[in-house]
Amino acid sequence: MASFKISSTFTLFLTISLLHLISARQLTESDQQLKFQYHKGPLLNGKISINLIWYGKFKPSQRAIITDFIASISSPKPKTTTSQPSVATWWKSTEKYYQLTNNKKSVNLALSLGTQILDENYSLGKSLTTNQILKLASKGHQQNAINIVLTSTDVLVDGFCLNRCGTHGSSYGARVNGKRSKFAYIWVGNSETQCAGQCAWPFHQPIYGPQSAPLVAPNNDVGLDGMVINVASLLAGTVTNPFGNGYFQGPKEAPLEAASACTGVYAKGAYPGYAGDLLVDKTTGASYNANGVNGRKYLLPAIVDPKTLSCSTLA
Repeated sequence: MASFKISSTFTLFLTISLLHLISARQLTESDQQLKFQYHKGPLLNGKISINLIWYGKFKPSQRAIITDFIASISSPKPKTTTSQPSVATWWKSTEKYYQLTNNKKSVNLALSLGTQILDENYSLGKSLTTNQILKLASKGHQQNAINIVLTSTDVLVDGFCLNRCGTHGSSYGARVNGKRSKFAYIWVGNSETQCAGQCAWPFHQPIYGPQSAPLVAPNNDVGLDGMVINVASLLAGTVTNPFGNGYFQGPKEAPLEAASACTGVYAKGAYPGYAGDLLVDKTTGASYNANGVNGRKYLLPAIVDPKTLSCSTLA
């Protein structure tokens, strides 16, 4: 069993029906119930491989959207201003969490794309439980790794669309030299045909709340661009709260983490029903806030700045 499970960017969906349309929240000292805290637990550090377990049918072009995003996290600093803001710059903001732990060793976190496992024949069926998600995650390497399970549009997962768009957690791996160590895992589902209005907003008309026209997805794939948002949010939550005792606010069972505390905020000026003043590609009309490798563009969630307790955006 997983030692803990945390819902994706959209933890707040348990208490309010509209996932992405939450106002930009400033986490001030006056808002005591939302005070961001460090709970003295370890953060992920060292060289970490991100292994991808693709469950169901994904086109090679769809897989490339995710793999290019992972590669973009650790890409060298862009040399030109046209490459900014970048995915790497967005990820660099997580370093502030490590600096506040006063553990210099922890700052040496290096993520890289690891192995990919394709399960196109639905080895566990098309309706998965939480335990089966963990079983799939366990197929990836379990040392110095984050294993990400990505399920296709025709796969049902317990709680998917009802109260979550993805989760992250940890579990003990197989014994190596007589010892068992914990590994972190993430699950994210492709919501394009199940609940795009919840899990792929703002690239789809919202199901509830203020109505606004959907934005053009930067990679021309509503489902996969939505998955990127959730993967990004959960990665930030995983490294800063891998075992349930790192950085978060609220109850441990349903915490708000580095990115999920800023749900629905993507750029300055965000408010309910509006993602913020995003960049727009002049050729495609797509909205984005980060540049990646291979000419990719992405929309990434704001991350709480642990020093100022506010949602920090790229644009």
